[in-house]
Amino acid sequence: MAEQDTEKATASTGSARPIDALLDEESGGFVARFNRYVYSFERQMVAYNLETRGIKRVEPEERHDLKSLGYTQIAILWFSINLAANNITLGMLGPAVYYLSFLDASLCAVFGMMLGCLPVATIATFGPRSGNRTMVMTRYIMGWYPSKLIVLLNLITLLGYALIDTVVAGQILSAVSPNASLSVVVGIIIVAAVTWAITTFGYRVFHYYERFAWIPQLIVLCILAGVAGPQFDLSSSSQGSADTIIGDRLSFFSLCFSAAVTYSGGAADYFVYYPISTPRWRVFAVTMLGLSGSFTFAFILGIGLASALTTNNAYASAYDISQGALIVEGYRPLGAFGSFCGVVVALGLIANLIPTTYSSGVDFQVLGRCAAAIPRIAWNTVGVVVYTVCAAVGRDHLAVIFTNFLALMGYWVSIWLAICIEEVLIFRWAKGFDWALWNDRGSMPLGLAALVAFLVGWAGAILCMAQVWYIGPIASLVGDYGADMGNYVGFAWAALVFPLLRWFELKKIGR
Repeated sequence: MAEQDTEKATASTGSARPIDALLDEESGGFVARFNRYVYSFERQMVAYNLETRGIKRVEPEERHDLKSLGYTQIAILWFSINLAANNITLGMLGPAVYYLSFLDASLCAVFGMMLGCLPVATIATFGPRSGNRTMVMTRYIMGWYPSKLIVLLNLITLLGYALIDTVVAGQILSAVSPNASLSVVVGIIIVAAVTWAITTFGYRVFHYYERFAWIPQLIVLCILAGVAGPQFDLSSSSQGSADTIIGDRLSFFSLCFSAAVTYSGGAADYFVYYPISTPRWRVFAVTMLGLSGSFTFAFILGIGLASALTTNNAYASAYDISQGALIVEGYRPLGAFGSFCGVVVALGLIANLIPTTYSSGVDFQVLGRCAAAIPRIAWNTVGVVVYTVCAAVGRDHLAVIFTNFLALMGYWVSIWLAICIEEVLIFRWAKGFDWALWNDRGSMPLGLAALVAFLVGWAGAILCMAQVWYIGPIASLVGDYGADMGNYVGFAWAALVFPLLRWFELKKIGR
């Protein structure tokens, strides 16, 4: 009830933006008519319990009571999001692409993921404190105009992850259908349509969905672990020379780090309705608990399935078709019930699609005032259409998308995090942030220091990245295939130059 009351209060106080701004008669005939149409449309959405709020800050008096949400919901949300087949298929890459043993791949996956979860849990604490979306908060760090670059990169990341989710779901649904009669494209469309429906309703509905979505997922994945577990190869060693194995370990570690750390770009979005008095340490702790628990289970399950590729011909043949087909093959001994479990796993990817789709709909509005005037539901629809079309086109190249896209997206997040950490700890520790000025361009930093540091960090990442299509000169020094160090060098280079640049910016410009 508290959630519903807040939604209605939001509508009555001006929807996602002040009414006087929407209905400004001096703004010209066309603009005034457009604004009136948008406001009327948003009021109509409220009548159907759809969230109309976009990027406007959630004021302290609009927050929900902790009794209606609570700390358990935070842990359940993160656990539900990541207990999904996309993370299982990512775990498969350890043995299948990097030729690591079960033990090596598991250690790299778990510790890489844990490192990536730390900044996600930290940024999640800013949701209750600020009432602002993550990309809106980026204005306080990067400046009004440079922050738009971060928003664009985050949109690419969000839609890219959604693309991967829909492809995996389509593969599984196709594999469980009789003689693969259901095409991957149809499976992609089904999952995308359900995701669109849930995210259109917004914050309240998607939190409710995530509250229960993890239960069937946990059951069927435990069944998969029990049925396929005897096939796991726990004794084979990693393949390659000593230097190559070191490089492969570091690259897979970085890949799993990137899978976790990229949630940083939207971590605060899901808790802006929590009271401003919510203890930060509790948000941090339950976020880490939810993320690490689901990631660990999914990664190790995927590693186990792929470890059997060299000893089980049926598994190898299924993997040649798709990663989703390998999951279905794991259920094969259960017959029709196994096929049913495969369908549940595929539909479970909706839980992972929801937050990325929801955040993308909000982030589009941060790009500019014209974009902010377009309702969240419209941008939500645009995002779904974009990643559905891209998923249909790239459905046969999932492993390539994984190994190239995920690590590449992790680079910018690591560099951005270095700048955020130093801005908060060095320059804002004493005076803090005035979160009420979220839409005041003159109160934001100019952003030159952050932009230059960001570009310097990218230069370091390029020199140390190791991808299929490019291996940097420093990364190539390790093993036969290089070692991906782009995340860590990019972070370090940005962290080295930003403090001096920011000090100079404050001295000369004053903001």
